[in-house]
Amino acid sequence: MRYLGRLQEWNDDKGFGFVTPNGGGARAFVHIKAFERATRRPVVGELISYALVNDTQGRSNAAKVRFAVQAASEPRRAAGRFPGMIVGGISLALFAVAWLTGWVPLVVPLLYAAMSAITYVLYGMDKSAARHNQWRIQESSLHLFAFLCGWPGALIAQDHLRHKSVKPQFRFMFWITVVLNLLALAWLLHSGKADALDALL
Repeated sequence: MRYLGRLQEWNDDKGFGFVTPNGGGARAFVHIKAFERATRRPVVGELISYALVNDTQGRSNAAKVRFAVQAASEPRRAAGRFPGMIVGGISLALFAVAWLTGWVPLVVPLLYAAMSAITYVLYGMDKSAARHNQWRIQESSLHLFAFLCGWPGALIAQDHLRHKSVKPQFRFMFWITVVLNLLALAWLLHSGKADALDALL
């Protein structure tokens, strides 16, 4: 027998939550591995269908979980998604143009390109770990690499991989790292310290 219910709680970092059946009843534990043919991460309030099984301690677990309205919700999510790939790519292109026109030294576009590539890989590793219930990369580490000139790659990863692109608290802290990075870049350029780094290349 299959049930229809909504996710009342969901911890995306740990990959589990709880679902309450429509019409009332006891909630059941839901693990990310229980989702069938999942193409995205679930969110709180999501309508899902599932079967009920009991674990060794007699607790209710959701099994064979499916997104009840996946086909209808995917286009809506895509339409409202922040264009991270476009913004990240344009940002990297602007750093290259700024070097070509003499606004910044060569070290700037090279550093942003290298750190963006590393940050993209870290996002990919974290998403893979989340899917397989393995050790996750701490959010503070992702923010650190974004601050250290990797934020264009983070934007591309968030959009392309659809990872860390919904959670409000993470997004808020991410944009703070972007602002702080650009302020630090402006200070380095104004003080001439970036030219000193460029001389080492």
